[in-house]
Amino acid sequence: MVSRSYSNLLDLASGERPTFGSERRRLPRVATVAGVLSELDDENSNSVGSDAPSSVSQERMIIVGNQLPLRANRSPDGSGEWCFSWDEDSLLLQLKDGLGEDVEVIYVGCLKEEVDPSEQDDVAQTLLESFKCVPAFIPPDLFSKFYHGFCKQHLWPLFHYMLPLSPDLGGRFDRSLWQPYVSVNKIFADKVMEVISPDDDYVWVHDYHLMVLPTFLRKRFNRVKLGFFLHSPFPSSEIYRTLPVRDELLRALLNADLIGFHTFDYARHFLSCCSRMLGLSYQSKRGYIGLEYYGRTVSIKILPVGIHIGQLQSVLNLPETESKVAELYDQFRGQTVILGVDDMDFLKESA
Repeated sequence: MVSRSYSNLLDLASGERPTFGSERRRLPRVATVAGVLSELDDENSNSVGSDAPSSVSQERMIIVGNQLPLRANRSPDGSGEWCFSWDEDSLLLQLKDGLGEDVEVIYVGCLKEEVDPSEQDDVAQTLLESFKCVPAFIPPDLFSKFYHGFCKQHLWPLFHYMLPLSPDLGGRFDRSLWQPYVSVNKIFADKVMEVISPDDDYVWVHDYHLMVLPTFLRKRFNRVKLGFFLHSPFPSSEIYRTLPVRDELLRALLNADLIGFHTFDYARHFLSCCSRMLGLSYQSKRGYIGLEYYGRTVSIKILPVGIHIGQLQSVLNLPETESKVAELYDQFRGQTVILGVDDMDFLKESA
């Protein structure tokens, strides 16, 4: 008997309660939560395989993040027209430099500025044609519950080892915020589906805002080439297990082909959670970590973000930089200078 305490992500996104039948079902290619598996292989399935002919000749990467790497503002001439430009400080934009020159990159994400519904079609067309960006327009009230609610009230504190001991640190778990989180992830998935060529494109999903997105993409395209990278710590199992939707998030992530973490400890914590909460085992051989999940091998990688040498060199070559270096040499001549980098997460506005 399946416990009704579990919630199916796909049903949550559609606003329907899950129903449980007694008929025997075949094992699907995508699993959402324990005991409730998405039926993908029946004759009514919309899942897309790799049998359809491809129309894409150039290798293409679809990078999905909470925010597009764009700056948006109204035209200063008073016309009210939108003006867009690349946000050079965006990490998602800088990721492109690590890809080959022949790789086409498409970005999917939200804009930092709110766009009126009457302008959204025109803005979306402009961004796609001029920047190869696909904006996800989220209603303000839904976005607030998703971002300021579930992401910042529950996920961010927990992943940084701040248990909800007081209202300032998240307070009691608010399950009403879980539904908006899943719904926004479904909206992002719909945007990816608008531009993806499932047999050719690679999809690269970023950070804890979109942890259930892999479920929706693999439901629709069961052979999608999908990676996920977590930009925050992943806590130990003792901390992570305090999250009521812990199993749902783990199973959603496991619908990716590759899951990347900053450090070995974060990857180890994730594997420990999969073992202790889902009963899954993993294999490690010659630096390769693979986790078997419903007939698929999920790769776990340690992928620390490096330094952008091009940007560093461009700053070093500036006249004001050379002047400042000479000033520091004079100021500390004959002395030993120790430079430290402190974690400022608790003092800055979290991403």
